[in-house]
Amino acid sequence: MATDREVLREIWEGKLPICFRLDPDEVNDLQEPEPLYLMVPRLSYFPLVVDKVRKHFLKLISEEKQDNEMWLEHNGIALKWHYPIGVLFDMYKEDVQLPWAVTVHFEKFPENELLHCKTREVVESHFMACLKEADALKHKNQVVSNMQRKDHNQLWLGLQNDKFDQFWAVNRRLMEQGSEEGFKYIPFRLYHKDDSLIQKLVKPMRDNGERKTLEDLLSEIFPGDEKASELQIVTHGIEPPKDTPLQWMSEHLSYPDNFLHLLVTKS
Repeated sequence: MATDREVLREIWEGKLPICFRLDPDEVNDLQEPEPLYLMVPRLSYFPLVVDKVRKHFLKLISEEKQDNEMWLEHNGIALKWHYPIGVLFDMYKEDVQLPWAVTVHFEKFPENELLHCKTREVVESHFMACLKEADALKHKNQVVSNMQRKDHNQLWLGLQNDKFDQFWAVNRRLMEQGSEEGFKYIPFRLYHKDDSLIQKLVKPMRDNGERKTLEDLLSEIFPGDEKASELQIVTHGIEPPKDTPLQWMSEHLSYPDNFLHLLVTKS
């Protein structure tokens, strides 16, 4: 079970300053609207933090577009709402100066690039599906399936309302080791430089009983690649040492969906 509570809290409290601007081509006014600046949690999802953004810009677009689905982009790239905000920022941070400039749209929804998300219930459904997938990898789905509906609600409300204690009162059960060997498999998603998403079954222990490290994970993902150990991996905006045990990373550096989100930023 995760024990370094200070690490958990530091990760939880990570925030990003974002400058939201309405696309100038969509402004129904002679004057360009003022941007909106917000500090948003890295661990959250955009649909959970942009109510103020929608209200701020809604009066500035034509009436027939006010019921349209709002979507966001950065430097011409549509931002996938089902990725945590911190993951999206780390993907594009090489060309970002803080505050992060994000453009708001109410028209020309990119159907081929984004999933629709018109309500928070869509986010909740996605989040719970990820939790169940992670628990299947760690505990053969034995923890989530034994939870009551109120436990699921507490996890969701803790994330939605940015309440660390509320969330971790339940999530700690998902971080309990199934045996002395730790989790059955480590839930992770690795985003490669060509924008591909890599997932693979990786155990936290070697056959000789030693704990695997981040470097071991890279060797298993890129077998035979001599440069695998030279890859720069980032999560939560930091580069963890390659000798960090995978079990510890999974317990302490996972996002609320219980997955490690790892980005290859340099090779």
